[in-house]
Amino acid sequence: MDETTDPAAATLTEQSSALLGYPPGARLLIVNCDDFGMYPAINSAVIKSVEEGIASSCSLMVPCPAAPQAMELLSRRPQIPFGIHLTLVCEMPDFPWGPLATKGRVPSLLDSAGGLFQPTPAGRAALLGQARLDEIELEFRAQIDAVADTGLTPTHLDFHCLADGGRDDILDLTVMLAAEYGLAVRVWLDAGRRAMRQRGLPVTDNDFLDSFSLNIEGKAARYAQMLRDLPAGVNEWAVHPSLGDEESQAVDGGWLVRRTDYEFLTSPQARDVLQQEDIRVIDYRAIQQAWSQGTNLR
Repeated sequence: MDETTDPAAATLTEQSSALLGYPPGARLLIVNCDDFGMYPAINSAVIKSVEEGIASSCSLMVPCPAAPQAMELLSRRPQIPFGIHLTLVCEMPDFPWGPLATKGRVPSLLDSAGGLFQPTPAGRAALLGQARLDEIELEFRAQIDAVADTGLTPTHLDFHCLADGGRDDILDLTVMLAAEYGLAVRVWLDAGRRAMRQRGLPVTDNDFLDSFSLNIEGKAARYAQMLRDLPAGVNEWAVHPSLGDEESQAVDGGWLVRRTDYEFLTSPQARDVLQQEDIRVIDYRAIQQAWSQGTNLR
């Protein structure tokens, strides 16, 4: 994913500010830690980034090996808002996960080896070219219900490595599931945002940031400048903290991206810049409430 720009940002900002009850000019930022549950060093860093840093929420990858630990951590911290990071791909062949649904029920989600596709451009294209919507729904429901069965209550749905689900029908399905379960959806591509706004549903107003799009060199200074330059309206950063320890380095080629995220999120500099710039860090609870009201009217 990349930073994107919407030429109608000013209009969109006014609409979201009104929908969430904030005055014009308010600078709002969701700092969401993606990939919670992937492995233990991510789990530890996410909790610390929320409890000791500037992160406001996280997104749980239910099929991953460390998801049970992540859900246990959340069960002891009901104050931490979290979403479900709907997962149809696996980028760690040496640390794999598969679908929650029985493989025989979701064959169109599997590659020729019987596993989930990797999120390379070719892997995503192959997945999206063959995935049946009914099988995607089975898998998405399995992931959502696995969380509900623990008694945890998420705030939103978002997507792992598939911007807005990767296909219009997948986004439509997810919005339908969100309405059924009383959740919001992270929507950030221009077409999806316009569609949600037409339904009166708040989404990010400005550039969406995936932290994997930033250079590692000078990242802390870049983050600080982005905070100083943050425009009015609802903004969202998808960050990916991990401790970057030996375990991380052994299994995750992106560990340095994650560690530098963690270092900034928990730094005094991050908190100081937020205070200096009068930026309000929010989470998906307010957006969830607006989505629940909006989707229930349709």
